[in-house]
Amino acid sequence: MLADVILFFAYGAGSIACMLAAIWILREGARERTDRVAAIVALALTGIWCLAKASLGQLHTGAAIIGIISNLAWLFMLMRLFGNDGRDASVRLVRPVLLVLAFVEVLQLPLLLLRTSTQLDPAAVGLVLGTSAIFRVLVAVGALVLVHNLYSGAASTSRRLLNWTTVALALFWGWALNHNFVTYLAGQGADELDVVGALVTVIFAICLAIGFGRASAGLKFMPSRAVAFQSLSLGLIAIYLAGIVFVSEIAAQFSGDLGRIIQVGFLLTGAAMALIWLPSERLRRWLRVKALKHLFKHRYDYRNEWIRFTHTIGRQLQGGSSLHDRAIKSLADITGCQAGILLLRDEDGVMVLGSRWQWREAPVPAEAAPQELVRILETEQLIIDFDEVRRGVCHHGECENLPEWLSEDERLWAAVPLLHHGRLIGIVVLAKPIVPRSLDWEDFDLLSVAGQQVASYLAEQAGQVALGQASQFDEFNRRMAFVMHDIKNLSSQMSLLLRNAEKHSENPEFRKDMLVTVRNSADKLNSMLTRLGRYQAKPSVKPEEIDLVELAQELLNRFAEVHTLNRAGNGPCVVIGDKEALEQALAHLIQNAIDASEDDEEVQLDIRTDGVRGVFAICDSGSGMSAAFVRNELFKPFSSSKEGGFGIGAYEARTMVRAMGGRLTVESREGLGSRFEVSLPLKSTAELLETRGQLPDSEATNLETELLTQPAKSYQNEAV
Repeated sequence: MLADVILFFAYGAGSIACMLAAIWILREGARERTDRVAAIVALALTGIWCLAKASLGQLHTGAAIIGIISNLAWLFMLMRLFGNDGRDASVRLVRPVLLVLAFVEVLQLPLLLLRTSTQLDPAAVGLVLGTSAIFRVLVAVGALVLVHNLYSGAASTSRRLLNWTTVALALFWGWALNHNFVTYLAGQGADELDVVGALVTVIFAICLAIGFGRASAGLKFMPSRAVAFQSLSLGLIAIYLAGIVFVSEIAAQFSGDLGRIIQVGFLLTGAAMALIWLPSERLRRWLRVKALKHLFKHRYDYRNEWIRFTHTIGRQLQGGSSLHDRAIKSLADITGCQAGILLLRDEDGVMVLGSRWQWREAPVPAEAAPQELVRILETEQLIIDFDEVRRGVCHHGECENLPEWLSEDERLWAAVPLLHHGRLIGIVVLAKPIVPRSLDWEDFDLLSVAGQQVASYLAEQAGQVALGQASQFDEFNRRMAFVMHDIKNLSSQMSLLLRNAEKHSENPEFRKDMLVTVRNSADKLNSMLTRLGRYQAKPSVKPEEIDLVELAQELLNRFAEVHTLNRAGNGPCVVIGDKEALEQALAHLIQNAIDASEDDEEVQLDIRTDGVRGVFAICDSGSGMSAAFVRNELFKPFSSSKEGGFGIGAYEARTMVRAMGGRLTVESREGLGSRFEVSLPLKSTAELLETRGQLPDSEATNLETELLTQPAKSYQNEAV
């Protein structure tokens, strides 16, 4: 009874699949194919045959006759397929073969009448059934040969159209061959085979419908890595179950306690291994890597990896992560890394910390990578394999130029350069993945391409920020032009008033007081006008000798009543620069340090020299700043952390220091405080550089690089 129910649903599913496939081909199939009508008729007849077997039963005469007619319809469709390819000679040769196969199929009718005759004994019925199965085997073999010749002899353009259709026909006739051959050997049919045959009909109908679709020429069956890995897992489970059955059968041969001990021991061993190994994420990752490495030509599923990469870098993640964080994560996800660091170029071309992703404890210094390493990565497009570096393998001299924090950290795995139009935008440093492995050619290729894509995103963001700043500057300059115009008018009026007062005032004392007052007002307005003009023109520099110790004492006295400052330093430290501009820049930085500190916290002023440069450091123990704020907002105009701040001071301070040939750097940690350092060439260094005019160009350039670039690097390492 249960078998009849299963057969009913199986053939019902086959009937529905065939009917739906016929309707789909009628409505959506490629109308230019001449075999379209033949396929629709054959599918409809096959659907009616499945319906008849489900409703009338397996051995009903009507169902058998409909089956013969449907087989003839499929042979006719096979002939139409040969005609579609334009091979007239082949059609003339194939037509007689198809007629013979059709004749053999028609012989099923007299055999059906004999089988249903009540006058035959059981032995004769078995003979008729065997003969019918042999005839069906002959028809299936002939049809399979024709399907093979159809596909192998088709033109390359026709093969793309015949892919799914030939698969469907091969499945149909291949199942018919095996089913009838088993029936001939067994002497009777089997309900289990009929159930499988009905399910094969469902798959066959789906493949045929796909073959008649308009896009079937470019449609290929290529399982993804996930499907393949899951299939492998199911295969291993099947092997494990087969092993259990095998051991159980062996154990059953033993009697008494020995058999039970073997069964229980095997069960406990399997359960223990499952509890130990299956929950392990490390084991699952190891199995995945090994499977993808040894079972596939390529480790990565490039389509899925690129979709995931695009979603990661293009969409806002939970927690409002920035583009810099998403840039690190997009590369880390490809290789299974769990952390990473992004280094970016600042406006001076120095590599600084841009962002951290799940790696807060990495000790990144203020100058994260030397210029020579940046040049190597930029020109050679090199991805650094830190495992090779630790083994002493060096390709382009990168080992000698790696800073200590990169060469000594065992967690580092790879450094990926982010190149945009041949220029290095930044570097992504990746930590080792959970499952340790070595980088190979696939990693290098994929990380190289993904790094270029990340660089384009970062360059696009930088361009948008620059455009926004240019727009803000334009608005700022427009407003300042009106302000300056008004101040000029006021200054002219007051100057005129001053001249008139000098001529017409009668009271000498009044004239004297008025002159002093008006003159002071005019001086203040002119001074304000000069300061406002700095935002529109490049600051002028008046080189002079400046003793940083004396300047620090002057600033200390100025802010003594505002906050507690402490000065450290020994001996004079004379540099060359514009004292007025330097004092204004340092005063702004000190005021920022005071604003960031509590009332009872000292602000430290540290003056020192390294023999080439003089350094003025301002340290506070305030709340500190994040790397993202230092990188993206601290020195950007119109961006201020103070309520009501205009955001020009820090930008102006760095501009003034640069105009003097100096450099302003900052180190800050959230919750610990900040350290601003202004470095300027010493007087002795400036005098030595004056000899540049007396040297050849090449020697002068080398001298300047040695004096200014290298000491700056050693000073940065000292500061860290």
